Amino acid sequence: FTLSITVDIVPEDNSQLSGLYKSSGLYCTQCEAMGFRRITYFMDRPDVMTKYTVAVTADKKSCPVLLSNGNRLSLTDNPDGTHTATWEDPHPKPSYLFALVAGNLYSHEGTFAAMEGRDVKCEILVEPVNKDKCEHALQSLMKAMRWDEVTFGRCYDLSNYMLVAVNDFNMGAMENKGLNIFNSKYVLARPDTATDADYEAIEGVIGHEYFHNWTGNRVTLRDWFQLTLKEGLTVFRDQQFSADHTSHAVKRIDDVKIVRAHQYPEDAGPMCHPVRPESYIAMDNFYTATVYDKGAEVVRMYHTLLGPEGFRKGMDLYFTRHDGHAVTCDDFRAAMADANDRDLTQFERWYFQSGTPTLTVQETHDMGTQQYTLTLTQSGPVTDGQAAFLPYHMPVRVGLLDGISGVPLSVTHMGVKASDHLLELTDLTQKFVFSGVPTRPVLSVLRNYSAPVKVVCERADADLLFLMGRDTDPFNRWDAGQTYMRQLVSAMVHDKDMEVPGEFTDALRSTLFDPLLDGSLKALALTLPSEKELSGDLPLPVPVEALHAARTRIIHTIALRLEKELTEVYHRLSGKAYEFSQTDVNNRRVKNVCLFYLSHCGEKGLTLAYSQFKGADNMTDSISALVTLASHRCSQREQALEAFYTQWEQDPLVIDKWFSAQALSQAPDVYERCRSLESHPAFSLDNPNRARSLISAFCAGNHANFHRSDGAGYVWLADTVLALHVKNPQLAARMVQAFNPYKRYDCVRQDMMRAQLERLRDTGKGEGEGETLSKDVLEIVNRALA
Repeated sequence: FTLSITVDIVPEDNSQLSGLYKSSGLYCTQCEAMGFRRITYFMDRPDVMTKYTVAVTADKKSCPVLLSNGNRLSLTDNPDGTHTATWEDPHPKPSYLFALVAGNLYSHEGTFAAMEGRDVKCEILVEPVNKDKCEHALQSLMKAMRWDEVTFGRCYDLSNYMLVAVNDFNMGAMENKGLNIFNSKYVLARPDTATDADYEAIEGVIGHEYFHNWTGNRVTLRDWFQLTLKEGLTVFRDQQFSADHTSHAVKRIDDVKIVRAHQYPEDAGPMCHPVRPESYIAMDNFYTATVYDKGAEVVRMYHTLLGPEGFRKGMDLYFTRHDGHAVTCDDFRAAMADANDRDLTQFERWYFQSGTPTLTVQETHDMGTQQYTLTLTQSGPVTDGQAAFLPYHMPVRVGLLDGISGVPLSVTHMGVKASDHLLELTDLTQKFVFSGVPTRPVLSVLRNYSAPVKVVCERADADLLFLMGRDTDPFNRWDAGQTYMRQLVSAMVHDKDMEVPGEFTDALRSTLFDPLLDGSLKALALTLPSEKELSGDLPLPVPVEALHAARTRIIHTIALRLEKELTEVYHRLSGKAYEFSQTDVNNRRVKNVCLFYLSHCGEKGLTLAYSQFKGADNMTDSISALVTLASHRCSQREQALEAFYTQWEQDPLVIDKWFSAQALSQAPDVYERCRSLESHPAFSLDNPNRARSLISAFCAGNHANFHRSDGAGYVWLADTVLALHVKNPQLAARMVQAFNPYKRYDCVRQDMMRAQLERLRDTGKGEGEGETLSKDVLEIVNRALA
């Protein structure tokens, strides 16, 4: 039978940005996870798949462009001044992948020559005012298409691929079949308006959404509990893509920094959940760092255990078995196991156990037998729904380094002689014996971060500094420095008179001039962990003021001791005209880290920052100087902020950077300044990017000032959530999670944060719209208070 349904909806009033809504004159959709039901009645589970033929009719003058998924069948003019476009998607898909766009758009086009011999029309569609900011997005798309053909044998399956940029979007982008809809910040780029980091993020996000064509679209989900099957897998794919086009070492470090800064706290808080969640109230709340980033680490462990060739065999079998199907994480695991004849039954625990595991490392060396013994023990929290901690199947990559040169020793384990060994830890405790080790080596453990775990390993400061300067594994070289910095901050929190050891600043000096390290690796090695990251390493309650003071004191000490060297490197790397090449990106990164430290050397450093701001020919150098100045109460700060706003007030994405520069400031007046910016004519809670640029940046990224002793930051966050929870519940729910770790703080701060959570919860006892808290926010508030 045929069922016909007519619905009346008002996209102009849809502030939730879910379903069909209007953004800056453009009609567009966002249907994941459950937005299609806001357009029409539908069984919108992801396993309900069908083919779509869509006719879109609109006024021809205001909406000259009419788009939907698939291939356009026809475009006809109507007598009443409207026109109608008819689109057909030949591939069955779930409703969350439905897309529709109508409005006035400029198309920046290119042609991709597929390996199958077909030409694919690629379009980047933007508001006409942004037509000169599309080329990087187009090239990124075609890079991703070629990479997926070569790396995974996946070819695109339609004759056209469209990517639309919209200003109001709750997420980064959406992988709708053949018609991706993007937050404009992940599309628009020009050297004077976008930073190097923006360029890299655009390439990565465009790659991510394109790769979903196979991992998410062609093979989709049986139910929303399997979300990591598409998101974790596709994050891993986009990480590999970005690493192949930039630097594997830098990309790996950046990815682990995200896990530690966002996923570790999630695991330690009330929103702790497995990679494959067992239940939810609001599905939108589970687009989390655990599902995405820890999920990507789980996929990476398959790659580590099976090797690149074995992983590719598993992927090929997965696509062969399940193309056009809605499947589960277990189906993916079975394909990997069957393709490689491996028993991966125990590996399933990575999907259903929550919390961050701990890997405890003990080592002994017998000079007489020339044997080295490594004892590894795994443990983990017992979280809700778990009877006990069950040991994981955990890949642990290790190297034994010569204690003088740092060269990896070729040693024997289980009959295999090598300089790098992949150990498979499957019991709670296992011993691994290496022979042919004449002298005590320096252990490099969990190389390339081979499993998403915390490592407990007693190390002398000398060993950490040795690894920081000599480890041949770039990730562990960086991580040794970070471990030393975390231990140093912790020691200085408890001993306010402690001096920064000279050996540490000597090691940083060596890093700064090391010819074997590129500028990006140097910048990462010279940067201290954030206060938010450091707060997870300290005994409870988190000493907010002492942590801020200790970290600031280390920054000042580094700046003053290395002022001469920092100045030399800064000037050597300055003055070159902008070019977006990997070498220049690396040089700008280390140059701007030098500038950050020099700004702590007094007036001459601030003068240097202002000079860079005035003379910058690109946004990377301009915003770096502005962010540096924004943290100091000086005349140059106000001059730079005013000049920047005057120059860029017509460009929303650049003005987002202006708001964030002030929200992240470490100047003592930052809270008062941020509250005054709420009244700025350019600020609006209606645009998610703008709300995140000011309020989220302050609450989630400015640890000491959000947790100020009078609790004003907590009140501001709760006020914002109450203002947003009806108009945009997804955005409100993401913001309120800044309260999640409140039990880690002192009693006074706990009481103040709890009071705001209870205030939000009590809003949920009303009956009318605006009085009843949205279920997205209520779920998080109740979990925090439980």
